[in-house]
Amino acid sequence: MTDQNTSRNEFAMGWKVLLAGVLGVACGASPIPFNVIGFTVEPLIEEFGWTRTQILFPITIFGIIASLLAPFFGSLADKYGVRKVALYSLLAFGLSFAAMSFTPTAQVTSTLYIYYALWVVVGLIGIGSTPVSWSRAINLWFYKNRGLALGILLLGTSLAAIVVPKLAVWGIENYGWRAMFAIVAALPLFVALPLGYFLFREPRPEERPKAILSDSGNLTGVTLRVALKDYRFWLIWLSIAVIATAFGGAFINLPTMLGDRGLDAQTAASVMGVLGIGILSGRIITGALLDRFWQGFVAFPLLCLPAISCYVLLGDSITFPLAALAAFLLGFAAGAESDLIAYLTGRYFGMANYGKIYGMLYMPFGFFSALSPIIYASVRDNMGSYDPILSVAIFGFVIGGGLLLFLGRYPDSFPETDPSPTETLATEPS
Repeated sequence: MTDQNTSRNEFAMGWKVLLAGVLGVACGASPIPFNVIGFTVEPLIEEFGWTRTQILFPITIFGIIASLLAPFFGSLADKYGVRKVALYSLLAFGLSFAAMSFTPTAQVTSTLYIYYALWVVVGLIGIGSTPVSWSRAINLWFYKNRGLALGILLLGTSLAAIVVPKLAVWGIENYGWRAMFAIVAALPLFVALPLGYFLFREPRPEERPKAILSDSGNLTGVTLRVALKDYRFWLIWLSIAVIATAFGGAFINLPTMLGDRGLDAQTAASVMGVLGIGILSGRIITGALLDRFWQGFVAFPLLCLPAISCYVLLGDSITFPLAALAAFLLGFAAGAESDLIAYLTGRYFGMANYGKIYGMLYMPFGFFSALSPIIYASVRDNMGSYDPILSVAIFGFVIGGGLLLFLGRYPDSFPETDPSPTETLATEPS
């Protein structure tokens, strides 16, 4: 069979799973909280008088808890199959996000801590609905077009960035910020979950690409212990940490930055939609390039683009075209980074223990993306401007991208790993 026919066969066999995965990612715990919380700043200041740092701290709580649990959920997907982990987590995330609507009023003295506690629950049970789970199945269906397939899968976050901010602003303006949480929670509960139930599964052994299998038909790849001893793991880990620290705060605080520079909430939501288009473009273009070129030649220039965004955002005023340009470049690089985490995990460490290793590499992404917003907000609260932290972020993007230039070539082969007792069961269609 030719490479072209193999590529066509991959999409012919896996397109339904890919479609379900796209919507699963879009409606999961990876993009939705980050696309919503920035628009709660002004309503919560008005109702409670909390600071920006206090209001954005929940995304840090959520992100840190989720990132610490990512290896655990990845291990569950390796052992029991991604279908169960992804669908149950999607259900739990939707219900817990809707529960944010029950935040008490200002008359309750412990409202802030109850609000934080609700975010803790979201972090504890939502991580299985992120690409930590969905990408394992896509890596098992695709090899020749793995980069493109992962790019398409992660278009889900682009769809969220385009749709969710508008939906959140509409919900807040018409029904209040509490009801907005329930409105947005309808996406995982009534869109992604039903489709995932009918379409999403891992391939059966005979449906897997032969390139990821040993001669005896088992998945190949290194163990987590071996990966942790590999310098390439830590270069990827450090690159992700630096980029996430620079990006997370810029993304979450972007509506507030634009407000400081004279743009209203609806215009800011439109700018966030442009950011979503940037993420979408970054996903597809990066994925296609990764299938054709070594990752370093792709990653470094793309991850430097947000440095331009940070430079454009400096100052006291901004026009809509410049704000849209900054958002597009920021989103494009975000699309590239998320593609890279999933792609590099499979190419440098194999598929046998993909969930565990991806979870460990997702950890700095989740942790520092969550820490970054309060760093940005704290700088704004204490210094009256985002400019100082944006100036630091310019260097962070360049350094983070440059680290990936030292990874070297992809391994030619991996050792065979015996299947777990549950592997056969996990790959059977439901």
